[in-house]
Amino acid sequence: MGPAAIGTGVTRKQVFAWGLWDWGSAAFNAVIVTFVFSVYLTDAVGDDLPGSISASTWLGWSLGASGLLIAVLAPVTGQRSDATGHRRRSLAFLTAAVVVVMAAMFLIEDRYQYLWAGLALLGVGSVLFTLAEVPYSAMLRQVSTPANVGRVSGFGWAMGYFGGIVLLLVCYFGFIVGDGDTRGLLGLSTDGGFNIRMVALVAALWFAAFAIPVLVAVPELPRTEADPGAAQAGFLASYGVLWRDLKELWTADRRTVGFLLASALFRDGLAGVFTFGAVLAVNVYGIAASDVLLFGVAANVVSGVAALAAGRFDDTLGPKTVIVASLAAMLVAGGILLVVSGPVAFWVFGLLLCVFVGPAQSASRTFLVRITPTGREGQMFGLYATTGRAVSFLAPTLFGLFAWLFASDRAGIVGLLVVLALGLAAVLPVRAPERDYRREPSSV
Repeated sequence: MGPAAIGTGVTRKQVFAWGLWDWGSAAFNAVIVTFVFSVYLTDAVGDDLPGSISASTWLGWSLGASGLLIAVLAPVTGQRSDATGHRRRSLAFLTAAVVVVMAAMFLIEDRYQYLWAGLALLGVGSVLFTLAEVPYSAMLRQVSTPANVGRVSGFGWAMGYFGGIVLLLVCYFGFIVGDGDTRGLLGLSTDGGFNIRMVALVAALWFAAFAIPVLVAVPELPRTEADPGAAQAGFLASYGVLWRDLKELWTADRRTVGFLLASALFRDGLAGVFTFGAVLAVNVYGIAASDVLLFGVAANVVSGVAALAAGRFDDTLGPKTVIVASLAAMLVAGGILLVVSGPVAFWVFGLLLCVFVGPAQSASRTFLVRITPTGREGQMFGLYATTGRAVSFLAPTLFGLFAWLFASDRAGIVGLLVVLALGLAAVLPVRAPERDYRREPSSV
């Protein structure tokens, strides 16, 4: 499938196989980062951490540090996968590395001495996972047409949310539910956090299994000359190629640069909502740690349904409309969360917040696909990851800063709202993609 054939002759099998990677990636996003392992680190492993800085604050800062590392490594990831024709190989290697890191989380026992190793694994896993998303997202054009890219992207996000639902239910009933020294239907011991450590191991196997289909069904693309000199450049020299391309983008299409910068801001805010949602549920709104997974299931349901529905709006009204509406709604819901208290309020307004995360994420991905030159998808999504992670320290760091300044995890919400507001302000002046694509027939 050469560049001229990208997006043509796509089969439903390829679309489904591509979506299964998102389904499997829920093992990292939902279980590790959001609802289980991060909560385990802050609520159990770091519960009796000495000193005045809370485990939640250390979590925010560690994820901020991983964002800075991604900003250094991501620029050339997609660029080289395009130029060398190794997009699928890159996805396979990076996915395997994430699985290994997830499996290693089994070693983190329920003692504060293990907090640093747990935070390190979470940070490294976040770096590797984000790098893996670069070639995966670049495949979107291979499995869609201009007329249905919104629906295909929304399908991928929905698969991630629904995959999260299934895995969270398996983890909750199999390993977590109940009281006492043994938990779940499997009756696993809680000694040293064994039951939660087993969750990390199961999540690793889940991701590995569902990542395989896309590596089989979606073919590797041949090398292209869309980015001259990129294939011959070494790792350090690739930054020179990147700088050249950025200057070309600035001269030829400042809209792309503007969108990359704007999306960097609001995507960091979106990530912060899911990263700290479970921590806030337990530490601020009084939801039991064992019940936070039930909220996770509900959050994935509403997010998945919303992502599917928003895909059609994306294909008709355009991705910018979806992004702006979603961010505005999230600011309203987040502002209400800042002043209410109790589990019921969090269930209502926390779920309302989650409704708009999926549509904004999916539309951001399709916005970039619609304005990317054929054959440079990997490079552009590499820049997408780079610009995103260049500011990805903002939401975690501001969350930690406000929580520290006011000695309250609730105050961390302000940091998240600030980042979302900056993203909305930045995306408003960016010109939306042209809508000629609506006249093209869909092949999937």
